[in-house]
Amino acid sequence: MKKVLVTGGSGKLGRAVLRDLVAHGYDVLNVDSQTLSDPICPSVRIDLTNFGEVASAILGGIDERGGPFDAVVHLAAIPAPGLVANAKTFANNVPTTYNVFEACRLAKIKNVVFASSETVLGLPFDTPPPYAPVDEEYFPRPESAYSLGKLLDETMAAQFCRWDPELRIVGLRFSNVMYPEDYAAFPGFDSDPKKRKWNLWGYIDARDGAQAVRRSLQADFKGFEAFIIANADSVMTRSNTSLLAEVFPDVPQKGNISTNGTLLSIEKAKRMLGYSPQYSWRNEVGK
Repeated sequence: MKKVLVTGGSGKLGRAVLRDLVAHGYDVLNVDSQTLSDPICPSVRIDLTNFGEVASAILGGIDERGGPFDAVVHLAAIPAPGLVANAKTFANNVPTTYNVFEACRLAKIKNVVFASSETVLGLPFDTPPPYAPVDEEYFPRPESAYSLGKLLDETMAAQFCRWDPELRIVGLRFSNVMYPEDYAAFPGFDSDPKKRKWNLWGYIDARDGAQAVRRSLQADFKGFEAFIIANADSVMTRSNTSLLAEVFPDVPQKGNISTNGTLLSIEKAKRMLGYSPQYSWRNEVGK
């Protein structure tokens, strides 16, 4: 499995994913509505809300950019709530995901990875989480049009896999994506823990997010699975005990909680994907 089509490779996480796949020997085509500024791999501009264009790309119908493709990574979306009108976010993101899944079905592609979101866990946690660390065991609690769309993406993925027992679709619930240049702001978070309570002080280094995508492509199970993808630590130097006592005093604590370990549990991703974060903001600040 070497030829991979990536949607949304021009975005913040997408660029890291393209670099990682190319570095590991994959033949990659990026399709996106935006131009890829770095010549990481071949790139084609398409309208991902147009099923004909999506199907043409995935079925190998673009001149000089033909398939067949062994796998598809779907990252393209309006990337967060509050960037455009709610209806536009929903009308862009959900049909785009359907177009990708359906085109993969027609192309008989059995290996699909897509970007879900940590927001399905109940972010921004104005209503406290049911317990900490949070994991994939409780039913999603979307609190925005963006998050609702991601839940529908996951629901579609499960049903596509029900239709085809040989299909694997992996939904990665990425935390807040960061590059090393973003880490300069992290030491300032300690002064007010409520600044980052909205996602339990989590983050994902884009390079570790890319690792999760690659490991998902290499996974050997069938069906649909969703995974929280965060880094191994929090954005804070204050201890989790102190943070939870101040901000979420009534939230039950589940299992052993380390001093600065992530409160967005990555145990399932470690167990089923072999995911192992390699980067931390603590090693970047002050370089």
